[in-house]
Amino acid sequence: MGERNAQVGIITFHCSNNYGAMLQAYGLKRFLNGKGIGTEIVRYEPPYMTGRHWWIPYAPIQGLKGRIWGLFHMWNGFLAHMRVREEFSRQRANMERFRRTYLLEPGQRKALSVRGLRKLTYRCYIVGSDQIWNPAITCGLRRAYFGAFQARGKEKVISYAASFGGASIPDRYDEKFGRLVRHVDALSVREEAAIPYVKRFYEGEVAAVLDPVFFLERETWQQAEKAPEKKGYILVYVTEGNRRMAEYAGKLAREKKLSVVEVRAGLQGADQGFDLDVTAGPAEFLGYIHHADYVVTNSFHAVAFSIIFQKKFLAFAHSSLSARLQNILRIHGLEDRICGEGDRDIDALVDWGEVRRRTVEASRASGEFLLGNLRGIWAV
Repeated sequence: MGERNAQVGIITFHCSNNYGAMLQAYGLKRFLNGKGIGTEIVRYEPPYMTGRHWWIPYAPIQGLKGRIWGLFHMWNGFLAHMRVREEFSRQRANMERFRRTYLLEPGQRKALSVRGLRKLTYRCYIVGSDQIWNPAITCGLRRAYFGAFQARGKEKVISYAASFGGASIPDRYDEKFGRLVRHVDALSVREEAAIPYVKRFYEGEVAAVLDPVFFLERETWQQAEKAPEKKGYILVYVTEGNRRMAEYAGKLAREKKLSVVEVRAGLQGADQGFDLDVTAGPAEFLGYIHHADYVVTNSFHAVAFSIIFQKKFLAFAHSSLSARLQNILRIHGLEDRICGEGDRDIDALVDWGEVRRRTVEASRASGEFLLGNLRGIWAV
């Protein structure tokens, strides 16, 4: 923390065993440190985030029905983990290895609650990116992800690419969101579609910025990847079950005479008998995307890295979170890469030079927002 002379602390989902969560955290930290700005990821690791990755998953749900569902969820999760206990242990080890190697600093203290954040000495807190303002993920809106806490030396809170997952959150959270968002001094979101909702409660300017994974060059990501031994495959990564997507991947595999590798970080999957890897951490995830012949997914970050690695890919719509997929594809001029009702040609030519130009342009504007708001905190 302050002992290592870092003036900026990032509060995000680094403790989640989720590929995108850890990779976006690394992208933001690496970008700022590369600019000479002493930045660390704050070890805010509350049980409502880390508990879902325990052997017996934990979820803090209120009410009698919630507790009954919670017990059912815990039991089912435990049985699922035990069925693949060796693979589950290996995946946890791969996740932790990436976290220790790329995200955390030796000697950092862990904060399990907002109370633990009061001891920190950073001058500026960056909250984000990722779905830090999605109450379905954080079990309600949480003060930490708005910088709504007292700490020694704290001068400023910047939200960078904060996301609801969609364009808004349910009405029942309006009052609390309006109260918490006042603690943010400079505000940016990841989806442009979310700006109207935020402006209902926030008087200052609201910017739409790029996910921080785009701050780093593909060569930098290659340094962090672990290449798979397997060659000649279609990669499938699922964040929400989608039978049409799974059937498409199977059909494509038969047409191209390729195998299908499905990477899975949780219980959600395609369930189509594909070659399954449930041991992969973020490094392995990067390697799978980089070396795939094709990528078929409904994951935002799988799409993001398909763009970075210039892969042939198709994105399938998510039932409730398609705004972020559509947003990132629109920014890069790749709207034809998303599958709604009609079929798309995964082999359609892409002008990767133009895509790269758009990435650079959007990254420059996003970096200017971030660095501009850090002036005075750090000499940038």
